[in-house]
Amino acid sequence: MKKKISQKDKKDWLNFVNSKDKLTSKEDYKEFKNKEFKKKIIDLHGYSLKDANNLIHDFILKCSKEKVSKIIVITGKGSRSKNINDPYKSKDLSILKHSVPNYIQSNIDLMKIISEIDFDQVKDNFSGSFDIILK
Repeated sequence: MKKKISQKDKKDWLNFVNSKDKLTSKEDYKEFKNKEFKKKIIDLHGYSLKDANNLIHDFILKCSKEKVSKIIVITGKGSRSKNINDPYKSKDLSILKHSVPNYIQSNIDLMKIISEIDFDQVKDNFSGSFDIILK
């Protein structure tokens, strides 16, 4: 059974053949698809809020200079934090999982080089890390 080619398909084919646009080869596409973008990991377990914020600030700036595209920030889940029992401290902001993303988001200079912070991971009770995507 032969299928008749429509006029539109013929026209599209002629436009394609006569086009000077370069097509991506399968090999180039596979290489791009499998390309590992540069990423770094930082573990903030055991740091005080002040030290963690200072460390993440410097780390993000360094990663930006090194053309890192993704930062994985390990904070822990905060489930063993002793600050939960202190009524004079914020339950969320005394835990690195919440305070570090909040610090980053409130820093104008850092946000100029950040494309995205994965707040879904921050809100997830089972996650002890979150990702930052740099511009």
